[in-house]
Amino acid sequence: MTPLYDERMTPEPETLINSKKGATRGPRPSPVSRFAPSPTGRLHEGHAFSALVAHELSAGAGGAFRLRIEDLDQGRSRAEFVEGIYEDLEWLGLEWAEPVLVQSERSGVYQEALRELLAMGVAYPCFCTRRDIAAAGAAPHGPDGPLYPGTCRDLGREGTARAEGEAHAIRLDAAAAATLTGPLAFADKGRSVKVDPELLGDVVLARKDAAAAYHLAATLDDAAQDVTLIVRGEDLLPSTHVHRVLQALLGLRAPSYHHHRLLLGPDGERLSKRNGARPLADLRAAGISAEDLASRLRSLAAEDRAAN
Repeated sequence: MTPLYDERMTPEPETLINSKKGATRGPRPSPVSRFAPSPTGRLHEGHAFSALVAHELSAGAGGAFRLRIEDLDQGRSRAEFVEGIYEDLEWLGLEWAEPVLVQSERSGVYQEALRELLAMGVAYPCFCTRRDIAAAGAAPHGPDGPLYPGTCRDLGREGTARAEGEAHAIRLDAAAAATLTGPLAFADKGRSVKVDPELLGDVVLARKDAAAAYHLAATLDDAAQDVTLIVRGEDLLPSTHVHRVLQALLGLRAPSYHHHRLLLGPDGERLSKRNGARPLADLRAAGISAEDLASRLRSLAAEDRAAN
């Protein structure tokens, strides 16, 4: 579903501060952005592009640039890749404000938020396996494929009892959340985007094997780092609908967003290791200078801004 842009919805939406008591208008804050890579491999040009755009839109404008290590996937995260992130960013000439936030150190924060959402009646335990979901038959589709069919949504007390002794995930009840929050919007590149709370369906907030999943952790961490401008690829625009709902439910400040273009591989798909993205470490070893790479990527960023 394509988001609906409406310039009239919220004038200067980036100045709106949302809380459980409602929205208040405050002074435009200095931009604070972040770069949040996962240490499951070495950074490549696509990562460098996103980091440079975030840095220029924050630190380059008198604000702050923060770093977060998204290592919730402990099975794939490696300490050497964390060190590689620091090494690559330093090579690019990017400085970040301390401290670095590390997701694996914040399980207590995530668990507290999950308890709050469960108590509000906007989250529920889910016992389905991938095989169960696939066997459920036809399901509505979202931007990323089939949506969860809601098998466990109405288990009620049975689900609560089972959760005491059975492995389970926690899902957001998108319809219940939408009823509670009412209409929402977020600012993307200065334009107001109407939130579709059910765009991605009942997303997973915590997996069976982790304290939290991406949507909840990223939302809480952006608030903890006082991020006012979230810069990331346009492929994550659908996720922002979920994050805006979680911000409203948890009484968190609503940041502004800048969803930038994606760098593409030879196959026309998002640049990744699978389609030939070269790690920055390899480019460095091949004698390519950080200045030349940064100059080329900044030119692409300027084209992206001009196109919007």
